Amino acid sequence: MPEPTPELKYRRVLLKLSGEALQGDGRTISPSILVRLSEEVKEAHDLGIEVALVIGGGNIFRGVSAATSGMDRANADYMGMLATTINALALQDALEKCGLETRVQSAIKMEQIAEPYIRRRAVRHLELGRIVIFAAGTGNPYFTTDTAASLRAMEINAQAILKGTKVDGVYDKDPVKYEDAKRYAEVSYLDALNKGLKVMDATAISLCMDNELPIIVFSMNEPGTFKRVLHGETVGTMVSGRESRLA
Repeated sequence: MPEPTPELKYRRVLLKLSGEALQGDGRTISPSILVRLSEEVKEAHDLGIEVALVIGGGNIFRGVSAATSGMDRANADYMGMLATTINALALQDALEKCGLETRVQSAIKMEQIAEPYIRRRAVRHLELGRIVIFAAGTGNPYFTTDTAASLRAMEINAQAILKGTKVDGVYDKDPVKYEDAKRYAEVSYLDALNKGLKVMDATAISLCMDNELPIIVFSMNEPGTFKRVLHGETVGTMVSGRESRLA
């Protein structure tokens, strides 16, 4: 693995992607999007960054939605965890085709397709230049992949959570519905919680706040943005303990 260049702001990060980020071309998992995401991760790796990933499963199955339709919530959430594993394997395949070594670690035991989640092993993989994909959330129902991302980021001593979305940051209201929506350059953890801003769920934000772990929300639809974030450029929205301010 190459040595990190001195101008980089982060050396180890956790990239959080929604399952919907893989959708496109009328497909649940778009091969072209997998290729583009993998190329972005490879760029980061080639800079010397240690990259871990957590990906949701909403493109395949969303546990909360199923629970509201009458399904047992625990069963629905376990089904959602399996959906994240499908996405993790798809992403692993795409990353390896880019020449990257990867490991999928699952919070639910499924030895034929993934390693069990072991913190020390995950850290060692990162140190050896491998991309680690954390699947199956926390392994517990009632917790989202946002919470899993916060937990895993802290366990591996990541310097930031980078949340790649379809929008270019956090807004004071839905930018799709409201033309006058304003983007924040920075949002405090407390404002994100008190104002119900769609950053991550409350449990995930609280974990980050308690451990002073910054969250950067940016658009993965804009090529090169991931790399810009790693260089410390002002991109998207920074969620931290600092005072909120509009862009």
